[in-house]
Amino acid sequence: MSSVPLGRLLRPRSIAVVGASPEKTSIGGLLLANLQRFGYDGELHLVSRSRESVNGQRCFKSIDELPEGVDAAVLMVPQVAVCDAVEACGRRGIGGAVVFASGFAELGEAGQAEQRRLAAIAERYGVALLGPNCLGFINFFGKIPLTFEPVQPPEYTSGPRVAIIAQSGAMSGNLRQAFVGKGLGVAFSVSTGNEAVLSTEDVLAELVEADDIDAFAVFVEMVRRPAEFLRVARRARELCKPIVLMHPGRSLRAREVAKSHTGAFAGDYQVMRALVEREGVVVVETMDELFDVTAILARYPTPVAEGKAVVSSNSGALRGVSIDLCEAVGLELATFQPETTAALSRVLPDFITPDNPLDVTAMGMLHPEIFGRSSEAILADPGVGSLIVSVMGGSPAQQVLKGKSALPVLAGSVKPVCFVMLGDAGPLGSEFMDLAMASKVPFLRSPDRAIRAMSHVHRYGRLCAAATQRDVATAGKLGAIRKEDSAGHEKGKLPGALGIGTPAAEWRTEDEALGVAQVGPVAEYKGKRLLGTLGISTPAGELARTVDEALSVAARIGYPVVIKAQADQLTHKSDVGGVVVGVPDEAALRAGWHSMNARLAESSPGLTLDGILVEAMAPAGLEMVIGGRRDPSWGVVMMAGLGGVWIEALRDVRLFAPDMTQAQVVAELSQLKGARLLSGLRGSAPVDVAAVAQALRRLAGLMLANPQIGEVDVNPLIALPEGKGVMALDALFVMV
Repeated sequence: MSSVPLGRLLRPRSIAVVGASPEKTSIGGLLLANLQRFGYDGELHLVSRSRESVNGQRCFKSIDELPEGVDAAVLMVPQVAVCDAVEACGRRGIGGAVVFASGFAELGEAGQAEQRRLAAIAERYGVALLGPNCLGFINFFGKIPLTFEPVQPPEYTSGPRVAIIAQSGAMSGNLRQAFVGKGLGVAFSVSTGNEAVLSTEDVLAELVEADDIDAFAVFVEMVRRPAEFLRVARRARELCKPIVLMHPGRSLRAREVAKSHTGAFAGDYQVMRALVEREGVVVVETMDELFDVTAILARYPTPVAEGKAVVSSNSGALRGVSIDLCEAVGLELATFQPETTAALSRVLPDFITPDNPLDVTAMGMLHPEIFGRSSEAILADPGVGSLIVSVMGGSPAQQVLKGKSALPVLAGSVKPVCFVMLGDAGPLGSEFMDLAMASKVPFLRSPDRAIRAMSHVHRYGRLCAAATQRDVATAGKLGAIRKEDSAGHEKGKLPGALGIGTPAAEWRTEDEALGVAQVGPVAEYKGKRLLGTLGISTPAGELARTVDEALSVAARIGYPVVIKAQADQLTHKSDVGGVVVGVPDEAALRAGWHSMNARLAESSPGLTLDGILVEAMAPAGLEMVIGGRRDPSWGVVMMAGLGGVWIEALRDVRLFAPDMTQAQVVAELSQLKGARLLSGLRGSAPVDVAAVAQALRRLAGLMLANPQIGEVDVNPLIALPEGKGVMALDALFVMV
């Protein structure tokens, strides 16, 4: 987190405009016009080298002539003059500065060097610097528009209030216009640009405590301080102030664009998503979702703890479409309780079946009061968590009748609701629009957008509930996983071959080092020793260094066996002929031993083997994968899903925070696309999902306790029938 305070910058009682101009179309002229329109009532100082006065107000010739202790300066100077201007601000004790100029980190190494110089100057003097390459910010309620983008003062009176934080100035402007156009209050709109000093996390940390903000819409191309972002997200969750985040970077091309745009080196998108969702952040993928979800959550910031969704309309076709879309986006539909069904039956004509989605048919046009009365009955159902009411628009008079029926009921709901007037860009009467705006009910024109948005609202509730469960389980510690599954693992020290725990397989027990002090990949047999210390079973087996040793091992464990070449460099043994399965007898083992060594001598000349691992064939089960890696920005993140032959073909995996509880891991595994395989398919027995979750959590504990483990990949992990546990058939550890 930046060490400089933000309060003087974001809520200044005095402002210096450096580069003031009377030209209405200049940057300086546009900013001054904004301040005049908003009626900024603090001290205003103008700086211009070439003018004695601007708009009748005296100008200072330089920053050095300004009075001491001005709260904020807006620097409308070219890139080459920015560093000197910020240093001058520092000498005069100015609290913060906004830098519009581009030409810094987004332009390569030279620009990055200049940005580092700029940041060093600002931090040396304690100047809270916003930018460079930004559009500034607007504190709407404080009447402080420090931007050159022409903007109007708010007409907001009451209702939910949103703060917009975006590294992109265009995105902050687009979101602001969308929110204001729907009658939503915007408290702050902040464009952070290249974030040389102040980052998204810093602005969030400052604004999350503000009483006049209910929710945040955040657009970032890079989270620069992940640990701080997670801390602030946790605080926002505690205060019931939802953060809705859009983060381009799912594709490599998008990450490259982010780098060229603001100099942001975007990290792994999926890792980011897994860890921010852990703290209740709602991650969306489109601008429509960013607007729609924020608009609903700002109005209903308390997470939906229980209850499912209801969709009501006056279209049978829309009913079918809604069912399909709800299933596609994971929005569960409620089943009405008997009391609700009875209440709806009293409201609706006899020929209408009161189910969900509800179709009130053309009776909604003939009797618009049906929309309000049915909504009232639905919202009284304790099993209902949210309601979307979609109506056909019709004439301006029909729009008003439907609005007067439904909107007062929806406006009084404490459960999340959304009102949809179908018709996309079709005309809406001014009287209806006045009703909709005054109601403060989230209003959209697309039922698809409403359903997608409401699915995120319910997901927010689930994320917050899971986080609360985790908080209770961990009782303020780093995580229950460290306490429960890493007891005895001294921080920074890996268990040795003869160390903690008893290996699950019968390994050789000669007094030798485990060999994990190295950097890089670790041979499978060493990795399996680590798994053994965690109680994760592996096939019975032993490392053999001669063919006679191999024959002796096979005789003890019984044929058929598997033989695998072992060396730290052999991370993909099958690709170079280093694996033979189903070796049936002694003769085949001799032949396999010699042919494997010959193949490796040809494919990997110079390779020295530690030996060849001889193991029993594994029992039948479902091939899964568990693993983890230490992201340089976000820390440890875990992964589990379908493995073996499935992993590359289907890529059906889920990512996990390392301290998720057992129940949360099991719940996430149920969200796999191939989850039906876990519960048994076509007569097969359900697999031991609990054991998979336990193995993942123990592996997470090992990684948390040992920072030298960079990556772990256990693939395949055989999930045996329920109650029988799991067995790791391969293990790759990578040390850093």
